[in-house]
Amino acid sequence: MAVCTTPSNPWLPVPLLALCVLGNFCCTPDLKNQDWPEYLGGPDRNHYSPLAQISPENVGDLQIAWSYSTGDSGHMQTNPLIVDGVLYGVSASLRPFALDAATGKEIWRHETAEKGAFSACRGLSYWKAGIDERILYTQGEWLHAVDARTGKPIPGFGAAGKVSLKTGLGPTARNKMVLSNTPGTVFENLIVMPLRVAEDHQAAAGHIQAFDVRTGALVWVFHTIPHPGEYGYETWPPDVYKNEGIGGANNWAGMAVDRERGILYVPTGSAAPDFYGGDRPGTNLFANTLLALDARTGKRIWHYQLVHHDILDMDLPAPPNLITVRHAGKTIDAVAQVTKHGYVFLFDRETGLPLFDIEEVPVPASTIPGEQAWPTQPIPSRPPPFARQLLSDSLINPKANNRDELLEILRNSGYQGPFTPLNERGMLVFPGLSGGAIWGGAAADPEGILYINSNEMARYMGIGPSTAPEILDAMGSGERVYTLNCAPCHGTDRNGHPQSGYPSLRQVSERKTADEIADLLHAGKGMMPAFPGLAEEEKEALIKYLLTEARMSGASEEPGLIAEGTGLQPPAWVVNRYMKFLDDQGYPAVRPPWGTLTAIDMNSGDFRWQVPFGENNAGTHGGDSAAGTESFGGPLVTGSGLLFIAATRDGKLRAYATNTGKLLWETLLPAAAFATPSSYSVNGKQYIVLACGGGRFNTPTGDQYVALALP
Repeated sequence: MAVCTTPSNPWLPVPLLALCVLGNFCCTPDLKNQDWPEYLGGPDRNHYSPLAQISPENVGDLQIAWSYSTGDSGHMQTNPLIVDGVLYGVSASLRPFALDAATGKEIWRHETAEKGAFSACRGLSYWKAGIDERILYTQGEWLHAVDARTGKPIPGFGAAGKVSLKTGLGPTARNKMVLSNTPGTVFENLIVMPLRVAEDHQAAAGHIQAFDVRTGALVWVFHTIPHPGEYGYETWPPDVYKNEGIGGANNWAGMAVDRERGILYVPTGSAAPDFYGGDRPGTNLFANTLLALDARTGKRIWHYQLVHHDILDMDLPAPPNLITVRHAGKTIDAVAQVTKHGYVFLFDRETGLPLFDIEEVPVPASTIPGEQAWPTQPIPSRPPPFARQLLSDSLINPKANNRDELLEILRNSGYQGPFTPLNERGMLVFPGLSGGAIWGGAAADPEGILYINSNEMARYMGIGPSTAPEILDAMGSGERVYTLNCAPCHGTDRNGHPQSGYPSLRQVSERKTADEIADLLHAGKGMMPAFPGLAEEEKEALIKYLLTEARMSGASEEPGLIAEGTGLQPPAWVVNRYMKFLDDQGYPAVRPPWGTLTAIDMNSGDFRWQVPFGENNAGTHGGDSAAGTESFGGPLVTGSGLLFIAATRDGKLRAYATNTGKLLWETLLPAAAFATPSSYSVNGKQYIVLACGGGRFNTPTGDQYVALALP
């Protein structure tokens, strides 16, 4: 494979066609057999391959080399691994498999008795020591280990090949949603796990946990909500660490690791509840923070909080990039973190010192009683934001038929910029909850250039008093469970908001049986969470309620999992409007572009180029490539100067020139691919492979992994 190995850095990438000297180790790259051995290509999470066989000159000759049908049609986000000629992937129902990477022929497919779990899987982890090769992946709350050669569970790993991701979270996590969409980061004999938790007052604590890859034993825990005596404890009220009504501050997006230095870089998410912080005054370390931890012990080395006291769900959405840049005439190993706001923060990898100045900028105060929005937020001086920041009259879509109505919403909202807190009138959040940057993350090349796909989709949101206990008590049991759990996304009238991705639950009996609804409540699906905290009688009451046309009373519409049974009361204020800001035709209410690709030189902080990304398929802006569109999935950059990316609802895979941003080639995939491509070579042939599952934005679903190569 095209890597040099050392005891402390078993997957250190080698620059293209270069001779490297690493201590006493020397090697040259073997580009005949180039692996993609880790999530997003390597421990630096740079989405980069040195392969150059596919070039700007011949990319138009690409054709499908092989395809593999998983048999499970549905949304997939997996960035597949390729190790020693074997490709490892995951199906839509979270079943891992292994293929011959040159032919797509199945080697093994692992089946379990467990049902599918909430959301998609973005990838797997690979570990090897001698002849022991393992694949680690998650289903629900469980971290599984299987033999990479056979797909059979490792009997000595935990109990029958699996361990619970709740192991180090304490007893309050027992009946709460805990899972992982993103693969763990391997360091020596440890795997450090991202977690996804609920986003309301029932959320588990999002602590960082490291498990022993051999045994599954818990090795260390870093408390992202500090306990008494720990650094950052004073940034919360005294009892918050007990996880009784406040949780989160989890890493859900994944991590990067510098194996030479033994430093793990962990971006964290918001504290929960996401949109009301009246019960958690303070800056709330280590929520919304880039953490540098000792990978062996979990001890904090340095940190930088990128959003103080977050009340707008602006969690850090992607793993950081480990890059090398030139600043003030010096070569510096750096870590770059992209954000939903459209910023890039750049730090010295060892010290945590910002390489571009960061200013604490005053932001608006909250109008909600009890809420203490933090008075300033950190803004980097360079590079400039890659997403537009200020929503104004001129930014309202001039082609919208109801533009006057949209202008009125903006003017009446009290909007004062990107950190304006929610209010009772209704507030616009821009850039929206889907970025700026999102989980696909940024690619980076060895020159220190970042490549970022970004969204610009405003949200219309509001906050109001939670439903009074006496009103809940007056409801029937099914309606009460619905009000606390389902109304957040599907509305008090069950009409949903399909354009924002929340389907109507009217006439659900025509689409789902009672058993199918029960399965959804148990396992979740897509972006719908599972509901582990509901008692069986509560589930039965909810199902009966959904399968009737019972008239509903008023209720809250707070997004996120709200499960009864823990005895925790909702906060005083909850979200009651939660939708995309769209015109009457379903298009974004802001003027295009709605999605972009940007190349940023992190040596200077200057843009190299920015272009609209993606097309809309119908309507006023049909086929307009200048409009761009939302994207979910990341880019791949190769040594020949190509950027490959799918990620859009139009179902295409595109190739751009990295030096200019010029579109060089595109092809229609069998289903839209909301996933990040991988690149590898076997016997001298370079492949581009990606998972095509569709399903997002109401696109048709698919079940194929598709590999492309030159004839």
